[in-house]
Amino acid sequence: MNLLTNRRGTDPVRILYQCLVILVIVVLSCPSYGQERVKFPVGVGSKVLGFGPLWVGWKQGFFDRQGIDVQLVLVRGADTAVQALVGGSAYVAIPAPDLVIGSVERGLDLVMIGGLVNGLTHAIMGGKKYRTYDDLRGTLIGSQTLTSGITFVLRRVLKAKGLEYPRDYKLISFGGGGPEIFAALSAGQIAAAPLAPPLNFAVEESGFNLIGWYRDVLPNYQLNVYVVDRSWAEKHRSLLVRFMKAIVLAKRWIYENREPAIDILSKELKLKPDHARKGWEYYIGNRVWHPDAEVNMEGLQNALQVYGEQTQVKGPLPTPGRYVDQSYLKEALKELGSKS
Repeated sequence: MNLLTNRRGTDPVRILYQCLVILVIVVLSCPSYGQERVKFPVGVGSKVLGFGPLWVGWKQGFFDRQGIDVQLVLVRGADTAVQALVGGSAYVAIPAPDLVIGSVERGLDLVMIGGLVNGLTHAIMGGKKYRTYDDLRGTLIGSQTLTSGITFVLRRVLKAKGLEYPRDYKLISFGGGGPEIFAALSAGQIAAAPLAPPLNFAVEESGFNLIGWYRDVLPNYQLNVYVVDRSWAEKHRSLLVRFMKAIVLAKRWIYENREPAIDILSKELKLKPDHARKGWEYYIGNRVWHPDAEVNMEGLQNALQVYGEQTQVKGPLPTPGRYVDQSYLKEALKELGSKS
């Protein structure tokens, strides 16, 4: 008997050869094979749960497999992220739509190419003696800014609940965001404040009161979008399509892999596992992360209306399509196969 043949007559050399052939086929079929890994800076305003798909895409290697070396650059505030985009130090930024709309109306050549946070996530959390909207009459309410679109959304929500600004309440800005607002709420400096998951869950566990969700008043709203410089995007279409493919794959993975996704979100964003779980359930259950990264066009229309109120635009507003080009996303989805 040939020493290279086992008792069933199978040749181990042949098996090894077949395995090597399969390995070569897999390597050659990998999207990044033969592609130079291109550095791809992305301007991110903050490392919070809403931006979680970016860290999942980075951690799980979805960007690498598309041949792009995505660098998630934390910048202070969406304004700075857009400035980095215009200056060429970032290829993609992720601001709120009102910032993009205002930039375009001032002459900047920016365009939205997809949606990251496709719904309002904030809950209005009240101090321990504030349980209802009516309890907020005559009080001081905290917010991250006084001039951004999301603050005008707060004013619209409160108006829908019978509270007019500034007649019935005052606003104070906490530029540092959620932790600073929570500290002010805990100290009794403010009666209430809007907080997003999972911080609102932590606040509620500490004995504060959930007064209501933004989504109860505005169920459709586009909160954050992927934005590029239009001329840069056209010159680098294939690169941008690869980026959007990775984004879609990351979001689909989050939907399909609950426990591993929660684990990554907990570790990368430094969240308690239970808070990461509640956050995942909120974002997935309310389809806040669209699995195919599409822009919520009805939500964008609402954001445009809020922008019009904010800036007191006279005459008819432009249509949302003026600010959107999802052709890069559509090309990515065509290559991947849409599942939404």
